[in-house]
Amino acid sequence: MKALLLAAGLGTRLRPLTDDRPKALVAVGGQTLLERNIRFLKSEGVSEIIVNIHHFGEQIVSFVRQHDFGLPVRISDERDLLRDTGGAIRHAAPFFSGEEDFLVYNVDVLSDICLKNLYDAHKKQRNLATMAVRHRQSERQLLFGSDLRLVGRYSPDDAAAREPGMHIAAFSGIHLLSTRIFNMLPEEERFPILPIYLELTRNEGIRGFFHDDSGWMDMGRPEHIAAWETQHKQ
Repeated sequence: MKALLLAAGLGTRLRPLTDDRPKALVAVGGQTLLERNIRFLKSEGVSEIIVNIHHFGEQIVSFVRQHDFGLPVRISDERDLLRDTGGAIRHAAPFFSGEEDFLVYNVDVLSDICLKNLYDAHKKQRNLATMAVRHRQSERQLLFGSDLRLVGRYSPDDAAAREPGMHIAAFSGIHLLSTRIFNMLPEEERFPILPIYLELTRNEGIRGFFHDDSGWMDMGRPEHIAAWETQHKQ
């Protein structure tokens, strides 16, 4: 399985750490987010990684050239235009020619999620997209049905949220997609993926996969990095 590692963002939440580098090259515990996640994805069976670049993209190109990760690491170049997640997926489509499914993973996330379990659920349910989710505090909660199908954005005022069997969860920035999705994406170069999921879920399998039993942390803010480093001191 191949993976798209999303590393093109401006890293505004990580400033000043990203004033002179991309968020992918911010160090956590002495190792960059990029290297940590490449090595994690490799350990979980990913065979090839595509890294999208924009902000200080040449630094990522140089870093990849200088390191042997034991698997191919290729570049999806977005230095001409920051495309958001949906646009990044569409732009990277040529890398996944001939594949059935591929992983999309945010570089500013650290997790020990079992990707085999995610893949098995994805294949068993024949989903178009399977979103890793968990119960955690977030301003952007999603609502899932009893079969874990994505229903919509969560709102406390939505009567559907109070129906038996409904699940409220936050997206973890990790999703497994069928390459069939390339035929369903808009022609625009820049767009987010969640509105596409919310539209496609009416007729396609867009489901959540709970991974509350695994570690997960958003590294998108300096204080989050400090908290992670404190927790992982030997």
